Amino acid sequence: MSFLILLVVIVIFAFYAIGIYNGLVTSRNAYKNAFAQIDVQLTRRYDLIPNLVETAKGYMKHEKETLEAVILARNSAVSGLSAAKANPGDPQAMQQLSGAENVLSQTLGKLFALSEAYPDLKANQNMMQLSEELTTTENKVAFARQAYNDSVMSYNNAREVFPSSIVANMFSFQPAQLLEIDAPEKREAVKVSFT
Repeated sequence: MSFLILLVVIVIFAFYAIGIYNGLVTSRNAYKNAFAQIDVQLTRRYDLIPNLVETAKGYMKHEKETLEAVILARNSAVSGLSAAKANPGDPQAMQQLSGAENVLSQTLGKLFALSEAYPDLKANQNMMQLSEELTTTENKVAFARQAYNDSVMSYNNAREVFPSSIVANMFSFQPAQLLEIDAPEKREAVKVSFT
């Protein structure tokens, strides 16, 4: 009789451990899928940038350095995305992508700031359409990044809580890294003046 009780306890424990393992696999697949959505939007963004630079090139002949910096930053971001796509959640890959995205955002900001000095460029239909598409894509990237970070948080929570942490360690489930893209302007205090 005690052998039968022991066997039932072992079977229940085995099914419980299998359930935990399957939950961890499901969570890992969820954050990888969420990263795939970021990949789609960033690829779209990267595809728009050469068209934006080509449109601006005709008007901004004296701003060659800025245009080249945008292309270099875009190429760096593409390689960062490739590294992150190979292993979503890997801390080094996510940091590389994050850094490349920060540089790209800064150089695009400079390009748009310089374009203000060229009224014909601002009024160009292609430039307006590309700017609008880029803005829409930026919003989609932000939503996809939020979904990815939420999935990573759920996965990391699932692998760190007890008793899941035991199963996670047994099967080498590594922690996943959030994708954080800094926007220094969002961290600055809002300046209010009543004069």
